[in-house]
Amino acid sequence: MRDWFSFRTAVQGSAIFVCLLFAAVYIAYQARFLLIGPQITLTNDVPMLQNTRQITLTGNASNISRLWLNGRPIFTDRKGTFTAAVILENGYTMTTLTAEDRYGRTTTITRPFMYAPMNFIN
Repeated sequence: MRDWFSFRTAVQGSAIFVCLLFAAVYIAYQARFLLIGPQITLTNDVPMLQNTRQITLTGNASNISRLWLNGRPIFTDRKGTFTAAVILENGYTMTTLTAEDRYGRTTTITRPFMYAPMNFIN
């Protein structure tokens, strides 16, 4: 009789351990978004040298609460996709995409562009 109780106790203890281990792995898996912070990915590769004044930056942002392009707020759709137009100044222009999550952590992508009319490129 005693062996039955120790076996039963061992099975119960193992089952509890497996459930707790599963719960810990699940919590860690779901917390990955909190741990990695905001993410920005540009989906179009816009060349640095431009002969038109307006360029369009498109990309995807995840784990964010706010998104800015050169200090101006821009918005994403439900999937996190954004599209933003940038007007280039004469010469050299720096664009900065900044994303912030709800905990105040930020991620920044900076891209340089140079506007040169067609007659100066050749």
